[in-house]
Amino acid sequence: MEERLWNYIDGVSAADERSAIEKLLESNAEWRTKYRELLDVHQLLNQTELEEPSMRFTRNVMEEITRLQIAPATKTYINKKIVYGITAFFLTMITAFVVYGFAQVDWSAGGSNTYLPDISKVDFSVFFNNTYINMFMMLNMVLGLMLLDRYLSKKREALRSH
Repeated sequence: MEERLWNYIDGVSAADERSAIEKLLESNAEWRTKYRELLDVHQLLNQTELEEPSMRFTRNVMEEITRLQIAPATKTYINKKIVYGITAFFLTMITAFVVYGFAQVDWSAGGSNTYLPDISKVDFSVFFNNTYINMFMMLNMVLGLMLLDRYLSKKREALRSH
């Protein structure tokens, strides 16, 4: 209803649509009240002048932005040594687990004549039931998280001081 009335007020509706709306305005009280409301809004919009920004508005905004410190590119604030250190830590852990796993395999057991060992004979419960291995993994995870926390807190302090 509102869209049809706005088109009627703006004069963009077709002739048959205009006549249908005029009939509705004569016969329907709801359409009349809505038409009066929209007509008042239309007249109010035409009477008041909309504020426009000054000619220098864009330049003022851009000058204000240049006064602020702009965040540097990711490349400049990520320390590659830390990333390499974390990568080395995880690769060392994976290598240690693989070496430990191969050390637990009974290579003297007879089997088929294939080049790959029979994985079904490996007892994986030995890897994760060993208390020392679990303690070693937990200790390394805690130390890794502490290292990450220390690095992030130093970065946060460095950003606050600038």
